[in-house]
Amino acid sequence: MLRLTHLLFLSLFVSLLAAQKVNIEIKTLPVNNPGNSLYVAGSFNNWNPKDEQYRFSKNSDGEYFFTLKLQPGLYEFKITRGGWDKVECNKDGSMIANRVLKVERDTTILVDIEAWADNIAAKPKTSTASRHVQIMDTAFYIPHLNRKRRIWIYLPENYSTTTARFPVLYMHDGQNIFEDTTSYAGEWGIDEFLDTTSLTTCIVVAIDNSNRRINEYSPYGTERFGKAEGPEYLEFIVKDLKPYIDKHYRTKKNRQNTFIAGSSMGGLISMYAILKYPKVFGGAGVFSPAFWVNPEIQNYTKEYGKRVKGKIYFYAGKQESDEMVADMQEAYNSLKEVSKARLQIIINENGKHNETTWRNEFPEFYYWLMKGKN
Repeated sequence: MLRLTHLLFLSLFVSLLAAQKVNIEIKTLPVNNPGNSLYVAGSFNNWNPKDEQYRFSKNSDGEYFFTLKLQPGLYEFKITRGGWDKVECNKDGSMIANRVLKVERDTTILVDIEAWADNIAAKPKTSTASRHVQIMDTAFYIPHLNRKRRIWIYLPENYSTTTARFPVLYMHDGQNIFEDTTSYAGEWGIDEFLDTTSLTTCIVVAIDNSNRRINEYSPYGTERFGKAEGPEYLEFIVKDLKPYIDKHYRTKKNRQNTFIAGSSMGGLISMYAILKYPKVFGGAGVFSPAFWVNPEIQNYTKEYGKRVKGKIYFYAGKQESDEMVADMQEAYNSLKEVSKARLQIIINENGKHNETTWRNEFPEFYYWLMKGKN
């Protein structure tokens, strides 16, 4: 027993030693800077723009500073004043690229902030949604969570000129799928791609996220983020939204033609979906999955992966973090051992944790998913 306790203590000690101290100091702020609190939002806290655990403090000189501990690896972040409408930007109001932080040792980062998005007269965004995109419902009811949600739908170009039925792809973070005016960091351009591909096109149903995004996309509760609502969210898709779509649109209802995909937390819940409902979903796009939020997904994969008979596409970039790639590789290896599912894993040396990267990767996922369906 003493030996076991010693080993556990040693393991914890080594883990703590591996964490590096990162000091972020705000060197300059815009003139007439508003008095809001400042926060750091990044790949290390699921891009939460107002995470109180990541709020800056002020020293005696009124300078903002924040200290966090991170494992060695690559991270991305931005500074906000508590919301993505109050995120740092360029002097002309244009969006800046994510700041990149490479952690190898204790370090101090000095940040210059040129302007805040809400203080610059924003250039009006132009709608980028294809004419084949519709808002199916602005307040579709989610009975399992007693909430309402906007639902988008993309119908293939030949939907109105044929009696054919179509596969259906369900996607999370609906604001970012078709429309630049509703996205905060760019959109996936799914509609533009499907409008021009020569492959069999599918119906795409995109479900908006909410301020409960982390909870709704979490299969398991955590001390940090609270109650898991992922099971209820998926039950809504399977028992309410899918039956509605199948009733009102010409769909191919079977498992082989029903897919689900998302990124980050959306990647996590998509993985859980195909494990929990293998008779409903025949394919999943697991982009940059946030398995670190719910590491229990690894044991669930080992236990129930043998039930999956569909297709799963794993994608992650090395510029996200070493843990992202390692966690995804573990899930892939576990499935490969127990499942007859068709698997694909892509690790992009230059891939980052953002919509631009996922937009670029989506066509490869789609080609792989739909291969043989023409």
